[in-house]
Amino acid sequence: MSERHDIGAHAAAIRAAAIAAVQPLPLVAGRLSVCDGELLLDGRSLVPPLPLGDTGRIVVTGGGKAAAGMAAAVERLLLTAGVAAARLTGLVSVPEGCGVTLERIEVRETRPAGRNLPTPAAEAATREMLAVVAGLTPHDLAIVIVTGGGSALVAAPRACVPLEEKVATAAFLASAGADIRELNTVRQAASDVKAGGLARACGAGRLLALVLSDVIGDPLEMIASGPCMPVAPQPAAALAVLERFGAVAAGIAPRLVALLEADAAGADAAPPSATAGSSWTTPRGCRVDHVLLGSNATAVEVAADAARAAGYDVVVRHADTAVTETADAVGRRLGDEGRVLAERASRAGRPLAIVEGGEAVVMLPAEHGRGGRNQQTVIAALAAIRASGQAWPAGLCIASVGTDGEDGPTSAAGGLVEAGVVTAIERAGLDVERAATQCDAYPLLEAAGGLIVTGPTGTNVADVRFVLARP
Repeated sequence: MSERHDIGAHAAAIRAAAIAAVQPLPLVAGRLSVCDGELLLDGRSLVPPLPLGDTGRIVVTGGGKAAAGMAAAVERLLLTAGVAAARLTGLVSVPEGCGVTLERIEVRETRPAGRNLPTPAAEAATREMLAVVAGLTPHDLAIVIVTGGGSALVAAPRACVPLEEKVATAAFLASAGADIRELNTVRQAASDVKAGGLARACGAGRLLALVLSDVIGDPLEMIASGPCMPVAPQPAAALAVLERFGAVAAGIAPRLVALLEADAAGADAAPPSATAGSSWTTPRGCRVDHVLLGSNATAVEVAADAARAAGYDVVVRHADTAVTETADAVGRRLGDEGRVLAERASRAGRPLAIVEGGEAVVMLPAEHGRGGRNQQTVIAALAAIRASGQAWPAGLCIASVGTDGEDGPTSAAGGLVEAGVVTAIERAGLDVERAATQCDAYPLLEAAGGLIVTGPTGTNVADVRFVLARP
């Protein structure tokens, strides 16, 4: 096998290992168990303990890109442990293509694949969830699944905010380069379910939120906009985000803006925050606890292990929560680092690699093409090396992939550039600089064989990027 094919196979193995590491079924099975009727985390009692025999109904709700697998794992765990099927019910919201048929929990597909925005079906499912948990009693248990993508899949706008305004606002902010914290600040202020709204509605005596994080640093109030976290919406901060990115001036969501202005002016407009932290008790007396099952760091560490297994000396970089990078900036950085890494690998006579996590933002020009943040990243890396005046190093591969299998509104999970892709681009006379400038990476990578296509993966912990260099 040639070195070029070796490096392509290594890239595929690294990407597959990262995604496999954050699949919900093994994550739940590896960390949760039932012994003598008690639910355990990593073999130890929860605080306070959670004896399943003392509960009445058990209702599973929530949503996200990994919610189907997590619901399946929870149902299997409980029924195998002897929980009577009649005690268990539930509803979770997932993207199209992620649905599965379970015995007791409904997995409902509520939005199209590749379109990460709320839909009327997602809102209807969420209203059902709110009604179900509101009808629970102190003897019951609610298990809420919170995963990446949940902000769009678990959506219930406040009464005076039309769903179409929420959709338009989210789309506008994302295209303007807003990061996940800025997006969720606005989402929380406009929602009945986010910022703890689901937990505050719950009448159960106990609520356990099972979390798979797609937000760098794993801030629980940001993952799926914190439906079970004790946080108060921040209307003034939400308004500031809308103003900063030009949404107010553009008239994107007039009723939402009017609501936020009224909230910000009223001292008692937002509900007070409960005790800080991931464990708290709601005004209705429901004890809420969160369990973080996996995150971007999980995928990055396993990807690094896979690179080491393939013979690479690896530098691991976990994402910095204090830094927000554009896809163009990430690509330029990785391109510059890739050139240096290739030179070092050649001098040292051994394979070298960088593996990192993150989630870049894309600032779309007025006239733009098709792509996603990961495709944009690798095209920007290629453009950076071309701008240096050097040829693409023969033993270099730069890849960036979304662990959810969705990179922007495209069928790809991300992109990869290595010598074979560069040769295909050059033979076809494709314009790399135009594709990078106009955010039109998808058709170029498709033509050159540089797309990474996985389909929906059933999980989501943001992105994994890696640079591989062989002598």
